Amino acid sequence: MAINADRPQQWKKDIAASVDRFNRWFIRFAPKTYRDTRVKTTESVAEALKLTNDLRSITPEVLAEHPKVLPTLRMSTAPPLARDRLVGLAYTSKNLVLVMEAGAIPPRLDKTILKKELASICSTLRQLLDKDIFPWLDGGGSPSDTERYRASTIIADRLCGAMADPIVRNAQEQRQLAFIEAYLKGKGYQKKAPAGPIVNMEPGTFAFRVNLPVGSARKVNIPIDVVIQPKVPRKGRIPILIEAKSAGDFTNTNKRRKEEATKVHQLTATYGDGAKLVLFLCGYFDSGYLGYEAAEGIDWVWEHRIDDVMKLGI
Repeated sequence: MAINADRPQQWKKDIAASVDRFNRWFIRFAPKTYRDTRVKTTESVAEALKLTNDLRSITPEVLAEHPKVLPTLRMSTAPPLARDRLVGLAYTSKNLVLVMEAGAIPPRLDKTILKKELASICSTLRQLLDKDIFPWLDGGGSPSDTERYRASTIIADRLCGAMADPIVRNAQEQRQLAFIEAYLKGKGYQKKAPAGPIVNMEPGTFAFRVNLPVGSARKVNIPIDVVIQPKVPRKGRIPILIEAKSAGDFTNTNKRRKEEATKVHQLTATYGDGAKLVLFLCGYFDSGYLGYEAAEGIDWVWEHRIDDVMKLGI
């Protein structure tokens, strides 16, 4: 049974309700989420200043031992450097920068090459340090506590500005999953990770972020946000698969709309037509996005009308 994909006459009204719901959440909770992240980020920046002797010791040895300081150092330059810009200016590998920002050093990278690339990164960063924020670098002395704190907050603002969209997106994702969990538990379902293949999932249970293997010759895992095995399993015992999605503007949703179609094709190729992926939407999803998904055979449940999920046989 179709849920919303075959009701284009209702889309305009639902789009407006979905946008209103997202905006209400954003105004109430996003600023707090951002502030909380900013406090933690300020603390991490202060730690980076300490590890680099207030930016006077940006050396390959420091970066090798504490690679997690690299994002702070990128934001300490004038202008602040995006990852790709640093990679280009330092003539280094993007993989090295990405791995370092995740808090590690590529274990298989030749030590001679590593030392050379770290030295290049350090040289680039030192040349571009924003001395208006770090006045002690020209003076030769040590910063006061006030100067250090002021610099930390400025760099934290830059970092949070660069991460603003992911911060909001992650908070919204957590909220959506919590909303689904409360709803399913209210219907008598239990949260329980599947043991083994998903067809063996216990009836009346659900789980979050389950990796499903797809493909034949070469298996890869694709993550599914919500997997629900109805109390009365469907034919073939394939659970209900739900992708939780939120968006704060119309542009990004249309850029990402092919992702769901690709995922559906992978799922059906591996598990058959019973592997239907249903979207759980909140935010800015326009008729162009909805029409594309409907044409791909993908249906959806609006967060503001979650009871529609019952049409899936829950």
